[in-house]
Amino acid sequence: MRRILSALLILLLSHYAYAQNGKEPVKVTDMLRIRSINGVTLSKDASKAVFTVTAIEPDGDSKLEYKYENQVWMVPTDGNSMPKQLTTKEGSSQASFSPDGKQIAFVRLVDTKPQIFLLSLDGGEAVQLTNYKYGAGTPKWSPDGKQILFSSNITLKDLLKDSLLNPGKEVPKWSMEKPSFDKNQQLKTSAAKADPDGSLEEIRAYLENNATDKKAKVVNKLNFQDESDVNAELSFNYFFITDARPDAKPVAVTSGFYRYNFADFTPDGKQIILAADIDSLQNPDRSLEMEIFIENADGTGIRKLLGEEGKTYNSPTISPSGKWLAFQYGNTSFVSIPTLAIMPLNGSAKDIVDIPFDRSKGNLVWSPDEKYIYFLAQSNGGAPIYRAEIATKKTEQLTDYNSGVGSFDLVNNKIVFAKTEVPDPFEVYLSDEKGKGQKRISTFNYDWISSKKISLPEKHNFTNTKGMSVEYWVMKPANYEPGKKYPLLLEIHGGPSAMWGPGENTMWHEFQYFCSKGYGIVYCNPRGSGGYGLDFLRDNINDWGTGPTSDVLTALDKTIAAESWADTSRLLITGGSYAGYLVAWIIGHDHRFKAACSQRGVYDLSTFFGEGNAWRLVPNYFGGYPWEAATKAILERESPINYVRNIITPYIIFHGENDRRTGFVESEMMYRSLKVLGRPVEYVRHPGGTHELTRSGNNRQRIDQMLRTYEFFERWVK
Repeated sequence: MRRILSALLILLLSHYAYAQNGKEPVKVTDMLRIRSINGVTLSKDASKAVFTVTAIEPDGDSKLEYKYENQVWMVPTDGNSMPKQLTTKEGSSQASFSPDGKQIAFVRLVDTKPQIFLLSLDGGEAVQLTNYKYGAGTPKWSPDGKQILFSSNITLKDLLKDSLLNPGKEVPKWSMEKPSFDKNQQLKTSAAKADPDGSLEEIRAYLENNATDKKAKVVNKLNFQDESDVNAELSFNYFFITDARPDAKPVAVTSGFYRYNFADFTPDGKQIILAADIDSLQNPDRSLEMEIFIENADGTGIRKLLGEEGKTYNSPTISPSGKWLAFQYGNTSFVSIPTLAIMPLNGSAKDIVDIPFDRSKGNLVWSPDEKYIYFLAQSNGGAPIYRAEIATKKTEQLTDYNSGVGSFDLVNNKIVFAKTEVPDPFEVYLSDEKGKGQKRISTFNYDWISSKKISLPEKHNFTNTKGMSVEYWVMKPANYEPGKKYPLLLEIHGGPSAMWGPGENTMWHEFQYFCSKGYGIVYCNPRGSGGYGLDFLRDNINDWGTGPTSDVLTALDKTIAAESWADTSRLLITGGSYAGYLVAWIIGHDHRFKAACSQRGVYDLSTFFGEGNAWRLVPNYFGGYPWEAATKAILERESPINYVRNIITPYIIFHGENDRRTGFVESEMMYRSLKVLGRPVEYVRHPGGTHELTRSGNNRQRIDQMLRTYEFFERWVK
């Protein structure tokens, strides 16, 4: 009987794979056809859901340039209806239903600033609600539908002179860390006129004008790199309440020079729950703590619920009755997994009850009966929806590892979610509260992909040198024929704490494109990846090179041993960010590859500490700073640039010209070193490109990078 069932299962899977595969190869320009989905939100009666769809459209009359366009869509949850588009003007997103379900609030750009609009679902044009000078985003309705809570990002310079937000002309209590100005007196308003030949105060006024006019950037910040530039300006996220009518004036419900990263109404609408760092006297660039507060809805009577030095408390989510508070807490290290917990809203730290689950969690949602907390968590190659039962503290997986849920909402007995799986990168699905009876209720990508020949990954695992189970996936070429040999491409993920699997939407097109070009692919989640628990996550501490290399090359070796089609004379390797680092490390220690590609990589950890805005990875992973003898020795050992003389593999290096996350100087160092050594190396810089170029950057450049990678590989595998 077992053999019969197994045979039937194989037959069904084969039929499923055949049914999903068309005849057309995936083309590089199919990247432009993918529509992505996020921000799924249900109405209070669960009868309909809204979400944001991001499409790629032609940019003007150019046949080469494309732009991203966000629009708000809505779908009934009866399971028999398809979504309809609610907005038409560019830049519409962040939609939420009013409590009565008759209108939505959403965000749209107006004169380059986000503003909140209201749209009646009975018909008519959207009405602009806010015209706030600093912009308005993340709208949340009060339970009675009469008010909207929103956020706005305000620079320190604006906050200092804003008579409503800072009527006392206060300055921060923490130090600006401007040398010799210990009491922040340089921030006090001065009446001095700008004069380069005048008094010291007039000279300072002149210099300030130069900084305002972007003739100089005066940096005193610790975190001075943003994603694309050097940024000397501090800014603060404030929250405001406005009546839900266009002529209303927003009222601030937060104050001071602090970091506020979350706010929402309590279920009765009388109070607001906040996540902020208010108690710290440290400069915001140095303080990594986060605390949870509650205050009256008018911004008065703020009270701390949770917070302590060296800890971060976040994701506060109040149960429907207002009795319980769910949240996450942990230490301030980057290499950690926060703990999910609950406590009575009127309780204290001594009332905390932990709900153990060894994965990083997000998108907390209470069930209506308060018996469960639902959440998302990357795990074992997927991103399932889970729910934790409060009474037993046990966690139940509701969706599978072969897909990835990026956004969901739960109301009553319905879950609506955006899901990625190999046959389709983004669609909206409906299920019951247990994740059962899943039904696709959109066709944003399904129709055009049904004509494409898709390669389906096969999952495997092995035990590594540390005794840990490592999962990997193998994808055959889309045009695979038994008996033929094909190039095999080893793909590596970044992070280093990222995780790949069938539910990974950012790599869907790259994987399918290379398979359509006749390449096989193998990828794995080596030690240090997320999705496998804290011990696995921390298993690359002080070991970014040797250990993870062992894992990815073992996955490659096992693929070669099992797949007779893999041509060992045509092996290739590629990866971005941390994986750009690991590619460089591997080809500095192993010469099996015909060609290699690094994107936006890190090659000298000491230089990365100075030029990358992700610099805290250095102390978090290597225990100290480049000037400390013990750490310096580790950084030298772990930096690929120190093995550059061993690199003989043909190598193409990509970097965005404005990538401040990893910085770009190290890529110049790697290229110049190899060029001096006379090695086969090519260096490509994309003007204006940031670290996110291949995921959300200029679409012409995204196509360029993929084609240049393919063209470079073809030079060597042919």
